[in-house]
Amino acid sequence: QVRLIESGGGLVQAGGSLALSCAASGGTSDRYTMGWFRQAPGKERAFVGAISGRGHTTYYTDSVKGRFTISRDNANNTTFLQMNSLKPEDTDIYSCAVRYGKRPITSNDSYPSWGPGTQVTVAA
Repeated sequence: QVRLIESGGGLVQAGGSLALSCAASGGTSDRYTMGWFRQAPGKERAFVGAISGRGHTTYYTDSVKGRFTISRDNANNTTFLQMNSLKPEDTDIYSCAVRYGKRPITSNDSYPSWGPGTQVTVAA
């Protein structure tokens, strides 16, 4: 059973940057897409982006294109989310997840394994 732990969240001023990490253990490999999602209290998780198993392809929701970058280090079972030019509306809990199979990359249901999340707060 894969275990995911996010880190790197915190409080930052608008226009600043944060670098999130997702450390995986047990059952991950370069065959699996890794996704990043965000969630506000009382709301469903929303897709932020994803990276293919070997890191050749990335996907982003429109609101973060050009500001966020996803990468991965398979040798160390870690996925990264670099967040630049942060805006107050980026404030949320950010979680990473593993996708198995070929279900839609942007759908929560495609990712059966999740980390607990890390809080990102962007002050105006």
